[in-house]
Formats: sequence, structure tokens, C-alpha cells
Amino acid sequence: MIKQLILASTSPRRKELLQQIGVRFEQINIDINEDVLAFEDPQEYVLRLAADKAAAGFQSLTHEQQASHVVLAADTTVVCEGRILPKPESFEHAKKILQQLSGREHQVMTAIGLHSQDRSCQQVVLTKVKFRSLSDVEIAVYWQTGEPLDKAGSYGIQGLGAVFVETIDGSYSNVVGLPLCETALLLNQFNIACWQDSSSASVEIIS
Repeated sequence: MIKQLILASTSPRRKELLQQIGVRFEQINIDINEDVLAFEDPQEYVLRLAADKAAAGFQSLTHEQQASHVVLAADTTVVCEGRILPKPESFEHAKKILQQLSGREHQVMTAIGLHSQDRSCQQVVLTKVKFRSLSDVEIAVYWQTGEPLDKAGSYGIQGLGAVFVETIDGSYSNVVGLPLCETALLLNQFNIACWQDSSSASVEIIS
């Protein structure tokens, strides 16, 4: 039986990445507690959130839908020197985060979670990113663009923040928010194919 896919995220970046590989899906919004637990390392954290988001998305479906749908969720975090760098709460917070990343290598971890009636699975993907040195003026101007506001680590590699990136080792799409190679392989295990048609997959937002 061919399953239908639900993306448990309203992230425009994850939506565009799935459309890029021709997957048909619907989107739902899932709200869970994203606080880091005591003694939880970054990899454990993203894996847990991806699993919890996928499970919550699945539980939000009707019994009929659960028989024919698979829920995909993901969580991305930026890690520098073993510490999780969250989304900024203010300019001063963003400045502190970007100063930490300035001239250094950091890691971006994205965990993928898939949940169906039969099983669930998770996988984490790590990409290393090296920033060039940033000036305080650049950081202030970048903040004024509004881009850092909803981004883990206070930057978007797919947007204006790309000018800060000196090198990248690993999956680019992972840094954007969904590692496409690994996601496609996992979807295949759930009998969901990529390239389902020659045009971008259509998306319906479920309220």
C-alpha cells in the first residue's frame, strides 16, 4: 500500500526542500515543548524532538488517516563547542551567538523522524560549517534584516547569512533544515517515492 506523507512542520524551508525532490505531502502544525532536558547532549536532544514531533503529528490524525499516512518531522540545532545555540531572543542575544560563531567551525545537526501505524525511526545528520571573522557592524546590520530572528544559531545559510560561510563539510540541505539524501532514503523505506511528478509537489495546509 502506497502511503501518503504529512510534514509535521510549517517551516517554509522544509516545505521547499521536500518540493525540490518532488514529494507530495500535506503540512500540519505541531506544538511541543522544545526545552533541553538536564544532561541531554545535542544529538540526543534533536533525536528526541524529531521523534516527539512525528509522534505528535501522527496522534493528531484520525484513525482512518493513520492507516494510510506517514508523518515526517525534523529538528535542527546549531552546536558550538558542545553547546546548543538557540534561536535569538533579542539583538544582544543574537550578537553573542554570532560572536561565538565568528572565525570558528561549528556543527549543524538535523534529526529526521518518521512515524507510521507500523513503526517509527529517526536519524541524525551532522554538517560542519566554518564562519569567517565577523565585525560587530556586520552583525548589527545583519540583525536589522530580520533574518536571524527565527533561525537556530541566528543565521540562515540559504539567505543573507550565506556571506558568513567560509567552508562547509557535509550536507548543505541539512544546514537549511532537512538533509535530502537521508530523508529520501528513509521515505523509500516507508514506500514514499521522490520525483512523483515532473512539477513541484502540491501542498495543502491543514488547520
